[in-house]
Amino acid sequence: MLDAFGRNIHYLRISVTDLCNYRCRYCMGEDGVAKCAHADVMPFEEIAAIAAAAARLGVDKIRLTGGEPLVRRGIVSLCRMLRQVPGVRELTMTTNGSLLPQFADGLKAAGVDRLNISLDTLDAERFRRITRGGNLEDVLRGIEAAARAGFTQTKLNVVLLDGFNADEIPAFAALTKEKPLSVRFIERMPIGDAAGWEPERYLAADAVLRAVPELEPIGTDGVARLYRVPGYSGTVGLIPPMSRKFCAACDRVRLTADGKLKPCLHSATEIPLRGLTGDALETALRDAIWAKPASHTMDAAHPSDAVRNMFEIGG
Repeated sequence: MLDAFGRNIHYLRISVTDLCNYRCRYCMGEDGVAKCAHADVMPFEEIAAIAAAAARLGVDKIRLTGGEPLVRRGIVSLCRMLRQVPGVRELTMTTNGSLLPQFADGLKAAGVDRLNISLDTLDAERFRRITRGGNLEDVLRGIEAAARAGFTQTKLNVVLLDGFNADEIPAFAALTKEKPLSVRFIERMPIGDAAGWEPERYLAADAVLRAVPELEPIGTDGVARLYRVPGYSGTVGLIPPMSRKFCAACDRVRLTADGKLKPCLHSATEIPLRGLTGDALETALRDAIWAKPASHTMDAAHPSDAVRNMFEIGG
């Protein structure tokens, strides 16, 4: 499915909830989030119907996000439903990993292909501080549970925060020595209520190359520039939405938990899809993709134009 700029849009990210069991400081306020009314959250059948319409138009990859998707009751059943949608080649999930010890086996059996696990520090006290009370061991056990369940090509998403985890870059890269993980360093984006959070914490992705000079480029994976330390099993990825826009290669749209399609993460544009079926739904999807902008306008001086927080849109 092509947009107005000739990009092939084949990747749909679906937020199943805006709720999360963590309160990460760069993501949300100390009081957490105002719970979305139950009636406003799409039921699984509606999510699956939108996914099926998108697949008929060319979407072949779906990622489930949140909030934290594993706090949504019945999430394994939704995974099973989406795995059965004709045309869906890949089903993945982004999670903070803390609930994987109880869900990893079920997710694998339901047909989830791959996991991205968010982890911003390997220090237990720092982890407790950044998440406002989280337990690092829960996530580490989650990573192990994913491996036991048979998940491979697992990605660890690390948001770069100067003065917080910059000194841990070598330790994160070292995780790829023995394990076939992909550790992906992501530049923090000024979005939503967190747009003004400690701007001095911003750190460009190229800092990773200075911290681990032995890294060698090996290509790309989607929006990530990939590197490897010679002889290591895994890879290191850099995702630089601030310092090096990759909008020209963007292949995705996002569906919020309350049924709005966002052609661009950082645009205020949201197209309501709830209640639409058949030709009307497919037409709305086509129109939304055609409305996808050439690029975002976000930089160090200009925050995201998105009218929601990241946890309300989906990572």
